[in-house]
Amino acid sequence: MHALDDAWRGPPLSAPELHHEFDWSRGTIGFAVSVNLALYGLTAPFAAAMMDRFGIRRVVALALLVISGGSVATVWMTASWQLVLFWGVLVGLGSGSMALAFAATVTNRWFTARRGLVTGILTAAGASGQLIFLPLLSWLVEHHGWRPAAVTVSLSALAVVPFVWLLLRDHPADVGVAPYGGTYAEKPAPAPGAARRAVTVLFKAARTGPFWLLAGTFAICGASTNGLVRTHFVPAAHDHGMPVTAAAGLLAAIGVLDVVGTVASGWFTDRFEARRLLAVYYALRGVSLLFLPMLLAPSVHPPMVFFIVFYGLDWVATVPPTIALCREQYGEDSAIVFGWVLASHQVGAAVVAFLGGIARDVFGSYDLVWYASGALCAVAALMAMVIRRRQGVDSGGEGAHVAG
Repeated sequence: MHALDDAWRGPPLSAPELHHEFDWSRGTIGFAVSVNLALYGLTAPFAAAMMDRFGIRRVVALALLVISGGSVATVWMTASWQLVLFWGVLVGLGSGSMALAFAATVTNRWFTARRGLVTGILTAAGASGQLIFLPLLSWLVEHHGWRPAAVTVSLSALAVVPFVWLLLRDHPADVGVAPYGGTYAEKPAPAPGAARRAVTVLFKAARTGPFWLLAGTFAICGASTNGLVRTHFVPAAHDHGMPVTAAAGLLAAIGVLDVVGTVASGWFTDRFEARRLLAVYYALRGVSLLFLPMLLAPSVHPPMVFFIVFYGLDWVATVPPTIALCREQYGEDSAIVFGWVLASHQVGAAVVAFLGGIARDVFGSYDLVWYASGALCAVAALMAMVIRRRQGVDSGGEGAHVAG
């Protein structure tokens, strides 16, 4: 199920096709995408609290139904505000309810040992949605238009609902087992006041320095991935004469490599200090983005392949160490705190998705946005190193240690 998550925010509603059919500017389309990205993040902490109140299965099943309805409704849209409502609001809310806070909640409940590795695998499963869906959706857009692609997303979401309802369980106690690496515990009572708890946890965490550092670094993470590359790479490559299917294929390749990079990052997180891993990841990502404007061309050439490999391995490698730091700093509230940190990730993505489209309209290219994002990644690397480690707390799985 989690492998489908990235498909909801991919390119079924491709900017060039919408621009040509409706004569909407890149900025207008980018605004709809930015609403989607922002709600994807802002929904996450409330979804994590709702999972504590109503259960994972109910929240995820409802989210899939909302995604299905929002996606299919775009088929009949005729005005830009409908794009914002259907794809921006509905799909954003639905996908946000299955966001990375879902991975954090599942990891916290079902695993005591090897949490970093499990987080990496679940995160990589989400990223693999790119591999499965992007080539298919891009082919549909190019040969049949964007409407069949939107219907495909809707039907895919709807098809998963029965499996979620029949197979997904909320807690290890539901099937009479202990968390992996831990001891058996009874299922806790539902936590009342989901919305109030999400806000209370935010106010409590906001009084601490690590929260703002984690939120700041993850905002830059979102700006340099979902906001920039996921939203604007295909249009930028198309500006340089590259076919849309080829550019989407490169994004799909990032999804393949991200599976490897994120699982490896989870393994590293169980063994090395999370803040140092974050600093390395952001620094490497920033360097790669500074070179991208020189690599865009009408065809795929070896230097571009090298960028895709390098960048793909780093795509969401930041997630396992960020979740580990939330767990280290905030304990039982870590899933909700990570939901708010993820909200900052998506706000950063939304800002760049919107400003990237404006920059393209004003300057005629995306070059300035690539360079600015690379510089921001350098700032994120410095911020990660400032986060202080809580003494005596194991941020990874059982048996983890901190590399000096």
